Amino acid sequence: MNEETIQLELDDSGLAPGLPAPSHSRDQVQDVPYRPVEFRDDDLPAALERCARWLRQAQEWLGEPLDVLAIHLDYDERQGSPYYDVKVLCNEEDLAGVPIALRNSK
Repeated sequence: MNEETIQLELDDSGLAPGLPAPSHSRDQVQDVPYRPVEFRDDDLPAALERCARWLRQAQEWLGEPLDVLAIHLDYDERQGSPYYDVKVLCNEEDLAGVPIALRNSK
């Protein structure tokens, strides 16, 4: 069995520097094995639209469909917090750009 080592350029949070960031200040990529990418807003359609826009950008950057395990919808009733919390659970290897590194290593 031939094992290849692939070098990845990652930032301090384990993400590829070229990965598109969610555009709104309330949205973020979180840190767990299947990493939630979070979109928060008082307007659910707006959060879903930003989520869809980000998915398109990330898939275009990756060059293949992003591995998404689940989409989770939650709410936050605390005063001053955006009500809706949409989380897309994405494969951390995709977010780190592993498919790009594999293609570039050939």
